[in-house]
Amino acid sequence: MTIFCSHCHRPLQAEMSCLPARAKQAPSASRPFRSTKSASKARRDQINAELQALRSLLPISAQEKERLSYLHTMALVCLRLRGAQLFPPGLAPPTGPALGTELLSLLPGFLLVLSADSKLVYISENVAQVLGLSVVELLAQGDTVFDILDGRVGEDVHKKLLLAREEPGREVTFVSEMRTSKAFRLQHGGNRVVAVCGRFVALRWPPSPSTTAFLALCTPVVQSPTDGEAASQDDIFQSMHLLDMTFIDVTESVTYHLGYHREELVGQSWYSLLHPEDADLAAAQHRAL
Repeated sequence: MTIFCSHCHRPLQAEMSCLPARAKQAPSASRPFRSTKSASKARRDQINAELQALRSLLPISAQEKERLSYLHTMALVCLRLRGAQLFPPGLAPPTGPALGTELLSLLPGFLLVLSADSKLVYISENVAQVLGLSVVELLAQGDTVFDILDGRVGEDVHKKLLLAREEPGREVTFVSEMRTSKAFRLQHGGNRVVAVCGRFVALRWPPSPSTTAFLALCTPVVQSPTDGEAASQDDIFQSMHLLDMTFIDVTESVTYHLGYHREELVGQSWYSLLHPEDADLAAAQHRAL
């Protein structure tokens, strides 16, 4: 049987019609997901370019620049910025480039400059001879003096620095272990004990926290045999004590360091040789021992 369209009267298949087919309603499309991958990559590329630019401005050799990580680069940049704030171009830093390698090698330790808030501002290059860490490696520990010291003495050091800041020109000394390289610890059995002796100095007048710096010399308490061409018997002295720290014996080399003869010290208290400001810390270490 032939079926004709009721509109145009043409023969059609049963399933067909001359009427325009109603367009199938397309399913509602979900909102397309916009990927941020390309945007993140663009930001990373921009950050990398800025870090490369900062690295190129650092006054170090090209070989050292190649070894700098992003963390080390930012640490060095922050160090230089703090130094530029304390020592503007018109004011040459007392521990700046004028101290050459030859002069630094004559010092018994390395030079350290801190800002009023204990931030690291300058570390002389010969720190590697004392701690086995370069300036860059030391900065990776942190940006304050407390980051490179043994944490157990942090409170005592903070008090000493606060006292020195309140009385510019007053010399303070504190002794603490400083962080060293892994090779140094393996060779010497631990970190290095260093005596830090310094004072706050006003670099410009009128003095203010932004124009005041702590200048210090950091000297190893005990020289290791590798510090000199040959170790001397006078480099150290040994002593024996009762439980209350009274001397019962001491080597004759004590005369080289303290000026006392052995006979003068036997029977005396170890505390009688200490500075009063160090007595509390020494007592705490004595009790711990």
